[in-house]
Amino acid sequence: MPLNKHSDYEIPQNWAEYTPAEHAVWHTLYTQQTQLLPDAAAPEVLHGIARLNLSSERIPRMDELSEQLLPLTGWRVIAVPGLIPEAEFFRLLAQRVFVAGRFIRRPEQLEYLQEPDIFHDVFGHVPLLTSPIFADYMQAFGEGGLRSIAFGTLENLARLYWYTVEFGLVKHAAGLRIYGAGILSSKKEVTYSLTDQSVRRRPFDLKTVLQTPYEIDHLQSQYFVVDSLDALLSVTTKTDFAPLYRDLTQTREQAH
Repeated sequence: MPLNKHSDYEIPQNWAEYTPAEHAVWHTLYTQQTQLLPDAAAPEVLHGIARLNLSSERIPRMDELSEQLLPLTGWRVIAVPGLIPEAEFFRLLAQRVFVAGRFIRRPEQLEYLQEPDIFHDVFGHVPLLTSPIFADYMQAFGEGGLRSIAFGTLENLARLYWYTVEFGLVKHAAGLRIYGAGILSSKKEVTYSLTDQSVRRRPFDLKTVLQTPYEIDHLQSQYFVVDSLDALLSVTTKTDFAPLYRDLTQTREQAH
């Protein structure tokens, strides 16, 4: 691996190559979401956006984000061309390296984009990496992901990622708040996740989450609510996943 590269999948961000039109897309998305989030996002998210000094005027530089994160929680952000293999993704998380797509969606894709772009990855995910609690959770998730491959339970762990890192809700004195990046980066889902009467908002239970499938191409029909980010970190780091994985494997085999 070349010197200073964290992964064979790492690519230069080539920040100077972003066009004015691409910076304008960032501006539109950033302005839209920051207007929605003050009464919707978890305080840790809002604090992270402020700590990173994200700007509405330009796409962030990943090297600058890394410089800000390193003294806070030891994390870095690197550019990758798109989705990377699970084992490499987990290895990097375990080493406190977060991967982000360098591209940004086109103007006609403002409402929905299936593959994560730099707005989803940086605006949605990176602010929480300023929180020591969530920074530890993400590292623990990476370590757990590597173990899940050996157990053949990657699908189950993907559900935990989906219902926490991507679409998690957390209790707050003023009401439910959002910490999942998939919601934070979506105009429609911010209000929908917190107020729509048709949605199930279920108490977080680790085994239930591991057993609950998800769908990626529409607004979610259910969310899991944690009592706090501390509680999320505690339950996932203090739980022995091996018995859970064995139970899930046995259930899957019996179903077939």
